[in-house]
Amino acid sequence: MVPVKSFMVPKDKFITVERDMDVRSAGRVMRDRNIGSLFVTNGKDVIGILTDTDMVRRVVATGADMTKTTVEQIMSAPLVTIEEHKTLLDANDLMAQTHLRHLGVTKDGQLVGMISVRDLVVFLTNLPRK
Repeated sequence: MVPVKSFMVPKDKFITVERDMDVRSAGRVMRDRNIGSLFVTNGKDVIGILTDTDMVRRVVATGADMTKTTVEQIMSAPLVTIEEHKTLLDANDLMAQTHLRHLGVTKDGQLVGMISVRDLVVFLTNLPRK
């Protein structure tokens, strides 16, 4: 089976925002980049992930003030991770167990990438059909 590292987005391609950014600005970054998640940082350290689901459930549904709520207040943390040598099936199973759509990918415990449900769909879509 194919290892997670073959389909992950490498860390150097992450779109990040600082933890004190307001959620309206973060939403605009997501819209402008056509992405569903951002990594939240404190300096150079990734401290969580902000997803479109976080925005809907923790801002829109609660009526939170988008200009006064920071991404740190609504991000998902800590980041659930999987080692890069694990298979895409392992990633799928972990996503199903945790009800998450994004996993950090680690190498020797260090964050090196991210894999999403969308990445799994791309892989499955490109499998040869019998």
